[in-house]
Amino acid sequence: MASAPQTGQRGRPRVVQDMPGIGGGPAEGKAVLITGCDKGFGHALARLLHDKGFTVFAGCLLRDRGGDGARELERLGPERMRVLQLNVCSDEEVARALGLVRKNLKGPDQGLWGLVNNAGIASFGDVELTSLEKYQAVADINLWGTVRVTKAFLPLIRRARGRVVNMSSMLGRMASPLRSSYCISKFGLEAFTDCLRQEMYHWGVAVVAIEPGNFIAATGILTEEGVEAQAEEMWQQAGETVRADYGETYFLQQARRMRAFVHSGLQDMSPVLEDITSALTSRHPYARYNPMDARWWVRLQATAHLPTALVDWLYGE
Repeated sequence: MASAPQTGQRGRPRVVQDMPGIGGGPAEGKAVLITGCDKGFGHALARLLHDKGFTVFAGCLLRDRGGDGARELERLGPERMRVLQLNVCSDEEVARALGLVRKNLKGPDQGLWGLVNNAGIASFGDVELTSLEKYQAVADINLWGTVRVTKAFLPLIRRARGRVVNMSSMLGRMASPLRSSYCISKFGLEAFTDCLRQEMYHWGVAVVAIEPGNFIAATGILTEEGVEAQAEEMWQQAGETVRADYGETYFLQQARRMRAFVHSGLQDMSPVLEDITSALTSRHPYARYNPMDARWWVRLQATAHLPTALVDWLYGE
């Protein structure tokens, strides 16, 4: 039986330990499905793993609508890069993607080596200013989309004794003002990942959480235009009492903070890509990887180890 992942956590790995995975060996013949490949981490990871010799099934939300990211990946050729239409919120599209992956695996009886649940969205807003619809929309993609895709592809992963890699966040283990909708989805994803890891232990399947710090500037998961649109929608939907109590001045100030925030963070995605590659290829992957700068790593450790009252005093509004 393959070894389960270590239960500790790790910051940036400097060296990829094996290539790839259980028992080492070449990447040739190993296939990985990645969701959310239109841009950001998913798009860059699809290119990287393709360059390393993996067969990549790249799930793109906008493939059927001629999305730029999907078209760029398709130019890499059909031999080891298969671009799939995949909305993780759609049972029909997930089932269709499963059929296409099965059909195009060189050895379907050997299964699928890796699943990287990367598709996700971000949002912001005080609890009282965030609609239930927004909470549901964020969770539908970040949490339930991951559950849906994982349940569909897990039999193939088990057959290969492979890897499930879930793109979580530092905000999956620590709260942040204005980010409750995102935090809820990622906290839930952390719980799902931990439960699945323990269930898959005796199957020899490694289940890993990647917990990036702030890479908004690199990924564009939030944009100034998106923040403006969300802010306008929130203010219009807020009730009269909430608007009167919070005041437009406060609201505009928070919106300005978020517009500035979209340009913050690390601009080099390579720490995250290195960690995902390590999770897919190391003989003994870590249960959690923490690609982030020192400031956020210290905050994550403080949240995990200091008394709650002290953490609230240090980091609360």
